[in-house]
Amino acid sequence: MRKMKILRRIILSAVCAVLALSLTGCHGSKAGSDFKMPDSFDDSEQIEIVFWAKNDTNQTQTEIYEKCVADFEALYPNIHVSMKLYNDYSVIYNDVITNIATDTTPNVCITYPDHIATYMTGDGEIVFLEDLMDDPKYGLGGNELRFDGPSADEIVPKYLDELKLGDHVMGLPFMRSSEALYINKTYVEAMGYEIPDVPTWDWVWEVSEAALAQNPDGTFAVNGQDVMIPFIYKSTDNMLITMLKQADAGYSDEMGNILIFNDTTGSILKEIASHGKTRAFSTFKISSYPGNFMNAGQCILAVDSTAGATWIGSDAPLSDIHDSKKVEFETVVRPVPQYDPENIKMISQGPSVCIFNKDDPQVVLASWLFAQFLLTNEVQESYSETEGYVPVTIKAQTDPAYLEYLSLSGTDSQHYSVKIDCVNMVLSNIDNTFITPVFNGSTSLRNAAGQMVENCVKTVRRKGTVDDAYLEQMYSEVSQMYRLGEQRGTLGSRDLGPLPRTSVILITCIVLAWACMGIYVIKDRFMGKKG
Repeated sequence: MRKMKILRRIILSAVCAVLALSLTGCHGSKAGSDFKMPDSFDDSEQIEIVFWAKNDTNQTQTEIYEKCVADFEALYPNIHVSMKLYNDYSVIYNDVITNIATDTTPNVCITYPDHIATYMTGDGEIVFLEDLMDDPKYGLGGNELRFDGPSADEIVPKYLDELKLGDHVMGLPFMRSSEALYINKTYVEAMGYEIPDVPTWDWVWEVSEAALAQNPDGTFAVNGQDVMIPFIYKSTDNMLITMLKQADAGYSDEMGNILIFNDTTGSILKEIASHGKTRAFSTFKISSYPGNFMNAGQCILAVDSTAGATWIGSDAPLSDIHDSKKVEFETVVRPVPQYDPENIKMISQGPSVCIFNKDDPQVVLASWLFAQFLLTNEVQESYSETEGYVPVTIKAQTDPAYLEYLSLSGTDSQHYSVKIDCVNMVLSNIDNTFITPVFNGSTSLRNAAGQMVENCVKTVRRKGTVDDAYLEQMYSEVSQMYRLGEQRGTLGSRDLGPLPRTSVILITCIVLAWACMGIYVIKDRFMGKKG
């Protein structure tokens, strides 16, 4: 009887240890639940926070960031913001991943939700924001903020929802954009086509193929030049993702199941390949930036981010080609091509802000204050006006100063009409936008989607064939390249990376607990026989 009591105590102790560790493991050593908001902000502590951001090689954006930092430091003199600017989000992503291992991540980072989901596997580096947002003193619209920031209900709900992962908020939206179909109206109408309010894929493919008509001397009839690439899509990952969404076909789900390898994907890729074969369609990676070809009259249809509007059009203020190569034409903006024009679906994209946890709660609080400052009207409106971005707060979108800016469309380069047309299109289609599920590995899946489009177009350009056998082989190769797993469409296809340290400890304790119990039972039986 005494031996049974001892055995029960061993089992109970092991179970308690496992439960304690499991509770720890659920949140990670630095997860948001571990951060406790200080009772007050300490003005006497000198704090330095590191801010990583991206600009679009646009000096105006750099100046906006610099002014934002200066204005914030004037309000909080004991906080010093060290800013590092990047030209590519992928470089920010890679640097964060590298720095997680050495615990040298920035404090505040401009990034994408897909990337944040991966950062969260780095031993809980990301601060979850739901408790911070609700704090009466320092939360959104808090009574001790030294600036007029938005309250929670003044952030566009759909944009804030994009940063939610279960019950957690992993970041704040900073700017939003979508994609637009930029059309050379002059050339398209000269070909005898009317431009619909919502172009369909059939319309785009028909116009693209028609634009390949040539004169007797071999030049293209539509522009009289030796070069014509009728349709270029800047982001091929967005292209396939959007087409699948419009077709109600699988891509992935919230659990990270990989669903992209389906019959609809095959049909879409074959269609794209057929137009790649005729050279009616090309991509950024194959041909280069679509805006440059469009501005030279060598492309009549281009899909690019609305944030790139100031690079596209005869009068584009940031055009990358020499004036001597430009042609005169009228640019119109439409939603991306649709399968069903009565049911518009277009991707929501744009940068967000996340905060990394640190040992000093005052540093985290300072980071949170700065992240909120990025949502003030002046920052939101001034940054939006540099490109075809949309402010993420209702407070900024309805500000009289911003509405006046929109009303001055076409009056000068600051109010470039194509840029403002893009903004108005996004604002009127907020409810028609979508995002893809976010999970650790979703970035790899996105890259794989784009890779498949690129592969198919390159194959047919090299006289290859895109058929069922080709697609099956490509699916396998892409799965391996991006570590999507061989069991397509199953949970096993997720790339979750290494187990967190707490999980390893938890599993080890379970094994040791059962081992101890096994040893006790064996020893007890051996001693019983010996007696």
